[in-house]
Amino acid sequence: MAQWLQSPPGRYLLDWEQAQLDRTVTDLFGFHALQLGLPDLAGLRANRMPHRWVASDTLREPEVLPLPVADDALSTLMPMDAGCALHCDFDALPFPSTSLDLVVLPHTLELARDPHDTLREVERVLVPEGRVVIVGFNPASLWGLRQHAGHWRQRLGGQSPLYLPSAGEFIGYRRVRDWLRLLGFEVERGRFGCWRPPLRSEAGLARFAWMEQAGARGWPVLGAVYMVEAVKRVRGMRLVGLARRQKVAKRTAPAVVANRGGPPAWRQALPQPTQDTSQEQD
Repeated sequence: MAQWLQSPPGRYLLDWEQAQLDRTVTDLFGFHALQLGLPDLAGLRANRMPHRWVASDTLREPEVLPLPVADDALSTLMPMDAGCALHCDFDALPFPSTSLDLVVLPHTLELARDPHDTLREVERVLVPEGRVVIVGFNPASLWGLRQHAGHWRQRLGGQSPLYLPSAGEFIGYRRVRDWLRLLGFEVERGRFGCWRPPLRSEAGLARFAWMEQAGARGWPVLGAVYMVEAVKRVRGMRLVGLARRQKVAKRTAPAVVANRGGPPAWRQALPQPTQDTSQEQD
């Protein structure tokens, strides 16, 4: 995966993922954050949590990749040469239950030995209301179609290389959402990116730069990569803010308006007394 990220499409993909992760994790607060897999990507560099780790399931040293420069308003604490802090199996994390506030999975489920066990382990170590951010390739995209076509050519005896990394299995966006819901997560937002066609040269990708805005408006779910952000919900436990008293408007007494139009109608309907004029004539 790290070798592919050094290619023109890999750098194009890395720029989008790094920018989206910087915007996503910068406003997530807590004490403990973990990035599982792909240590070549600094997924937690813009996060403000005091304790952050990067875990890998291999002993490979991370490659020094030309990552995009972070915004001054987002770049915070993590040095770019932090490397791997942990070497462990993703389905048996060395953390107690309900101990982490944030877990970032950049293409981790695709490369994991058992993605179901990995996601269940993430649910175990997250605190209630903890968050998980998942990044993965979208099989229902132009990049995914080219990857499937390459697999068919290899099965038929072809020798052409695959466009995307061959390790692992691509997991679709809707499939990931279903897995999260089964584990009690609530999906807050999902987004897609990288709508340019699957070309290998940097010049070819640059010619289709206009597809970024067109794809975001016209066919957003066909992006080459997706990102999902979900929150762990526990029944009976929901963090709420401070109870604020609502100001009750003062009720004013109704004003009494004098009747300026003469006697009321019911009084006018009464029979009027008649005067006896016979005595006056006498």
